[in-house]
Amino acid sequence: MKSLNRREFNKNLLKGIGAVTAVSASMTGSKTAAAKSRKRPNIVFICSDQHAYKYAGFMGHDLVKTPNLDRIARNGVVFTNNYSGNPVCVPGRSAMMTGMYASDCHSYCNSTVWDGSHPTWSKRLQDAGYYCRAAGKLDLNEDFDMGFVHVETSNGHYSNPDITSLFRRPCVYRINERDQINGGSRDSRHKDESTARNAVNFIRNETKELKKPWVCYTGFLQPHPGFTALKKYYDMYYPNRVDTPNVPPDYLENLHIVYQELRNFKRIATPIADEKMRKARAGYYGMITELDEYVGQIWDALAASGQLENTIFIYTSDHGEALGEHGMWLKNNLFDVAARVPLVIAGAGIPKGVTVDTPVGHVDLVAAILEWAGADKPDNLRGRSLAPLMFNKPEQGPQFAFSETHSEGNCTGSFMVRKGDWKYIYFSFYDDLLFNVREDPYELNNLANAPEAQEIKKELYGILTSLLDPDKVTLEAFEVQGRKLKEIADPRTEDELTEYLTSRLGEGQARLVAKKIKQGKMV
Repeated sequence: MKSLNRREFNKNLLKGIGAVTAVSASMTGSKTAAAKSRKRPNIVFICSDQHAYKYAGFMGHDLVKTPNLDRIARNGVVFTNNYSGNPVCVPGRSAMMTGMYASDCHSYCNSTVWDGSHPTWSKRLQDAGYYCRAAGKLDLNEDFDMGFVHVETSNGHYSNPDITSLFRRPCVYRINERDQINGGSRDSRHKDESTARNAVNFIRNETKELKKPWVCYTGFLQPHPGFTALKKYYDMYYPNRVDTPNVPPDYLENLHIVYQELRNFKRIATPIADEKMRKARAGYYGMITELDEYVGQIWDALAASGQLENTIFIYTSDHGEALGEHGMWLKNNLFDVAARVPLVIAGAGIPKGVTVDTPVGHVDLVAAILEWAGADKPDNLRGRSLAPLMFNKPEQGPQFAFSETHSEGNCTGSFMVRKGDWKYIYFSFYDDLLFNVREDPYELNNLANAPEAQEIKKELYGILTSLLDPDKVTLEAFEVQGRKLKEIADPRTEDELTEYLTSRLGEGQARLVAKKIKQGKMV
């Protein structure tokens, strides 16, 4: 690892921000204003949707092309083991935007949005004097102040909850999940092009008028399914440069029972033809390459504006995509393909060409953002700033990563702790999993019952239970989801509820579920 000490970091950061400080001081005529602006970089924060950690050139993937992200990675720091706080949109973003665990915010699934009990980092930065602007997907709660000036933002699950996450005891199945495992091409650009243009215009034109440090949050929708890529990018992969998932013979026979249930929920337990999987993967790869183009446009606009040296540029994703690995598709599980996501940081004072392998999480990124911005950092924040890791100071940075899931298709609560090479997954009331990710990167060899692994398993379980009571959180999740279901069901007649549920459950299942709910047998 290339190292840079803290003194050098601050020197570089001040060098990059010095011009902004001087301009601010001259405009206000105040030394106090200059002091407040010092060491306070602008921040570009880009969040994509469903980009799994390994599908990028800078992560060593030999098929997926990401030339712009690769270029940005060479100019900054890559965190190779970064984890989403929860591998599904709403709770994942609750953790990413607050620095708290999703369950701290009572956000368990795509039906239970962030509850406002912990402020977003953007609100903390706004309170510290930043101008915070957002465009694109947020997926938070419009009832509370997020700290942003909103420009064409979306919070889809706030108004349209994923109601299948409210049926986890017993699990229903989601009628249309299997339909998403289709790939193909399109002639028109993705909506993300407009979102990127929005950010570029802000950087080029509006930031010049600001007399304070700013945040530009951009929420892209790719590579979320359907897996339909711009034709020129789809053709880069299909049919000649696309692979199939790595699922060894007899592996599914021994898949953990919780994940067998998840496969049934998604209607993917029935084998999927190799050609169909190849087309879906090609679509996913092509969407990533189109997304990469838009990320590059924002980076280039920042550089052209002359603000790169006083701006921290962040790229990450809310959660990953199983893409057929472990016999699963989409998200909702704690294998690395779903829970581990890219994280690249470059710009003001950030060392170049550094790779950090220490496991971290989005909550640690939030702690770093608050530190860089000089904003208040509460004592109960779950994260620990990942900044020291960039300067080869591992003892000062995060010591482990945490994730959890209580989302649709999960018949119980699931919790993950990753420390060093070891990864532990705890399921409330079920057997657990333990992997050595360095020796077993595909997570195929469960060592939870191996005699030689009992000490590390005990250590990781101890970390988990020092953070929260997992079984208590599991039961709280069911309770909150039960209240949400009651809130949806009570005002509707049985027929109205059947109609409401049909798009996700199918008519037959919806009618039977609605009848049980109205009889008081499911809420």
